[in-house]
Amino acid sequence: MKILVTGGCGFIGSNFIRYLLKKGGCEIVNIDLLAYSGNLENQAGLLEYPAYQFVRGDINDFALMRKWCQWADAVVHFAAQTHVDRSILEPSSFMTTNILGTYNLLEAVRQIGAGKKRVVYISTDEVYGIVAQGEADEESALKPNSPYSASKASGDLLVRAYNHTYGLGAITTRTSNNFGPYQYPEKLIPLAVTNLMEGKKIPVYGNGLQERDWIYVEDNCSAIALILQEGRSGEIYNIAMGRTMTNLSVVGMILDRFGKSSSWIEYVKDRPGHDTRYSLSSEKLRKLGWAPRFSFEEGLGKTVSWYQEHRDWWKKIKERKEDFVQYYELQYAARR
Repeated sequence: MKILVTGGCGFIGSNFIRYLLKKGGCEIVNIDLLAYSGNLENQAGLLEYPAYQFVRGDINDFALMRKWCQWADAVVHFAAQTHVDRSILEPSSFMTTNILGTYNLLEAVRQIGAGKKRVVYISTDEVYGIVAQGEADEESALKPNSPYSASKASGDLLVRAYNHTYGLGAITTRTSNNFGPYQYPEKLIPLAVTNLMEGKKIPVYGNGLQERDWIYVEDNCSAIALILQEGRSGEIYNIAMGRTMTNLSVVGMILDRFGKSSSWIEYVKDRPGHDTRYSLSSEKLRKLGWAPRFSFEEGLGKTVSWYQEHRDWWKKIKERKEDFVQYYELQYAARR
């Protein structure tokens, strides 16, 4: 199978490509603009595969997308701006990438011919908004609360419209919080781990009692790979571990691994509109035969070890003043 991956130099996309190449039986072209979180170093070990090719490009370049969609048997669309905090500070790039970029890809596929290409659109649990009790399933209403989640929900609705109107048959996945190797260190787990390695405290929003369902990235990749092969055209699949935890409890587990006390937590002013709880039902996916391989504790151990063994990778990012440091200066200034 020839597979086009968009955003394959990002965190989940690069892990997904690595997962597929190890399994074999496919050719992959990765298109990535290399915006701030796209990283050529995330391709470590990938370029040795003859079946892999990287193309630097913008998903809003229609001619480029049409060319590679024509080549591919399947398209897996990861490319997106993903960090809620950045969407609050500067939402315009989220609209351009997450909405217009998704439209551009869907339109390229439509013009080639509806039903001729397998398409998987990667979305997020955040489109459901706050799930105060129980779990959201695929029929739950979309109630996004941040510019980021609103832009992803807009992509979800575009996929729905193209399926209904043009018979595109694209599949949507909505995944809970991922963690693991190559995650940009602005997100909670890699930020906490790398801060402790630098002798710095861990910032925690508000009281830290916001609840999330965490999934190790390799389990998410295995789910997407199964959906690509076995998922029903036009369907939506939630992907989740099925275990919610507070941010504070996650930070506590990281502190325990480093032998640190809670004095290493720095409580900061909560971000505007912070969703208090996400929780997904993945029963529909599990009926396809999927189940996570890694517990949260196992995944966390693998993640901590990876960041300890790849200090050069994250140090370069955290020292880049044009994006990471400047962003955090703005972020904390806005919350003091």
